Amino acid sequence: MASAIQKIALNASRDIPFNKLVLSQSNVRRVKAGLSIEELARDIERRGLLQSLNVRPILDDAGVETGAYEVPAGGRRFRALELLVKQKKLAKTAPVPCVVREAGSAILAEDDSLAENVQRVALHPLDQFRAFRDMLEKGMSEEEIAAAFFVVPTVVKQRLRLMTVSDKLLDVYEQDGMKLDQLMAFSISDDHARQEQVWEIIAQSHNREPYLIRRMLTEKTVRASDRRVRFVGLEAYLAAGGHVMRDLFEADDGGWLQDPTLLDRLVMDKLQEAADQVRTEGWKWVETALSFPWGHTRDFVEVEGTHVALSEEETARLTALHSEQETIEAEYAQADEFPEEIDSRLGEIELAIEALEERPVSFDPAEMARAGIFVSLDTDGTLLVERGFVRPEDVLTEPEDRHDAPEGDDDAVVCHSAGDDSEGREDAPDAEPEEEDGLKPLSDRLLTELTAWRTLALRDAFAANPHIALTELLHTLVRDLYWQVSGVDCLEAYVREIPLRVHSPDMPGSLPAHALRQRNEGWQHDLPEDEDVLWQWLDGLDDASRIALLAHCLSFGINALHESSHGPSLARSIRERLARADRLATALTLDLAEAGWQATVENYLGRVTKARILEAVREARGNEAADRIAHMKKGDMAQAAERLLDGSGWLPEALRTRNVAGRSEGEVGAADMPDSLDAVAAE
Repeated sequence: MASAIQKIALNASRDIPFNKLVLSQSNVRRVKAGLSIEELARDIERRGLLQSLNVRPILDDAGVETGAYEVPAGGRRFRALELLVKQKKLAKTAPVPCVVREAGSAILAEDDSLAENVQRVALHPLDQFRAFRDMLEKGMSEEEIAAAFFVVPTVVKQRLRLMTVSDKLLDVYEQDGMKLDQLMAFSISDDHARQEQVWEIIAQSHNREPYLIRRMLTEKTVRASDRRVRFVGLEAYLAAGGHVMRDLFEADDGGWLQDPTLLDRLVMDKLQEAADQVRTEGWKWVETALSFPWGHTRDFVEVEGTHVALSEEETARLTALHSEQETIEAEYAQADEFPEEIDSRLGEIELAIEALEERPVSFDPAEMARAGIFVSLDTDGTLLVERGFVRPEDVLTEPEDRHDAPEGDDDAVVCHSAGDDSEGREDAPDAEPEEEDGLKPLSDRLLTELTAWRTLALRDAFAANPHIALTELLHTLVRDLYWQVSGVDCLEAYVREIPLRVHSPDMPGSLPAHALRQRNEGWQHDLPEDEDVLWQWLDGLDDASRIALLAHCLSFGINALHESSHGPSLARSIRERLARADRLATALTLDLAEAGWQATVENYLGRVTKARILEAVREARGNEAADRIAHMKKGDMAQAAERLLDGSGWLPEALRTRNVAGRSEGEVGAADMPDSLDAVAAE
């Protein structure tokens, strides 16, 4: 016969006046930091006590109940009630719902206190989200919900952001199929189909990192930090109907713009407005583009403008600013750092000085009538206006200067170079003809002999004076580059700027291109406007500046280009030139990966064979990574390889530098493997 199941009896509950309750010493919660008693008191004031206190009767020495009760479980609630009593918001004798444990119970007070805290299960974040959502749908605002639960509105916004996640993914999370940070990563997009597609891809991988989810969801968007966004402004994009994906759980630098086509249209519209404005200045033509190819002005002649002089008022203002700057710096010369307000003022002064010293340039209207402007977007997101360029067909031709040589006298010469054709001619006359009819010009032979002596002596003096030698070299190079006056110097030295007409689209906006432009613009700003005083200006430079300018000028002649060769002689010449370029790169420890180059579909992967793609992945990420994408079609393989190679530092052979450490050598450890490997392979 089955025995009857013994029934349990629950502890009785009753209302006990608050002044009959005391906090038990058996309460296991001793650490009071972070208990948020004030917040709980405000919540009790708003909605009342939601959970009873667990109490036991206090006995006297004879074991008789005294009428008072200790609280071993519920100490935080007791302190909140106590605070309300002190604030006179609750009467001392107010009845408090309590569950009473009988005196002499075999279960210790510490047992009850520990059980109440340990066995309590925190609310599942999804339940919290659904509760917030229900409250929002029933009329409460996000701020009211935040105030009700004593959290900042951001927490509520984050939880409610989960409303953008597919119900399918919410179900996966509810069944512990993914972690909370993974679920939050999906919330940056409201495209449920794409969310589910990404989950299907990464669900087959051991790697499901949140950053990978975000990257896959934003791969066809534009970051808000992009130069195009900085140019047109995020507000203009939003006003035009564009949408922005935001990540409420991670720093997102302003989010991701979902409509690149709209953004590009806004950029071109704004560039066109700028072009229309500068066209009114009187230029013959204006060309507009998002960016122009590297070296696009090479075939143009640049006309010189004149910097507008400072007015008396501007000069006085500039002097006052410099004086104030020097006074502040002298006053705080011994301080470790400037006070915040002083530092802010110095920043304002520097900006004001820069605005005054950066003088506008004016051009001759006659020059403007045959010259034009390039309007584009600079690398920092600002408007780039390049003024004063004359097309080759618009360059004015000037009549050749004959130095007023006597008509019919073919031997009339002012000066010939040391390499004149008359040098060493056996049939040249040995002596000058006697004077007839006054002073006749010297013969070519005599001039050659005389200037040969002069050249030899000049070479000796030149070699013995490095300072003058360097000055003359710089003078020749700078005139050649900036004034385009070649062939008239007594020093046969020049730099031939090597054009880079064929290049990838990303090169004009690269770090090296930006650095070269900045350096070139800096020297152009510092050079004297008058070419006649250039020699004196160069002579007055300190040695560091002279060396820097020399290196800058010479840099225009660097040629490491691969060229098609026809014939063994040309092929040998190209090999020697490239070998010298390799030696220079090694000396400079040139690392193209550090300079910003990385393999993309556009600049490499989409233009080589599948074998080359797999070779790149194998060298950068190992055989396993290459094997996982080997089955793909070429287009998909190139896209997958681009993501795999991102951040690897891999370089094709033509871009590698000997003895420069990097990841181009195929030495990639497990720690270097991308978290996206399985996801990319699965896709």
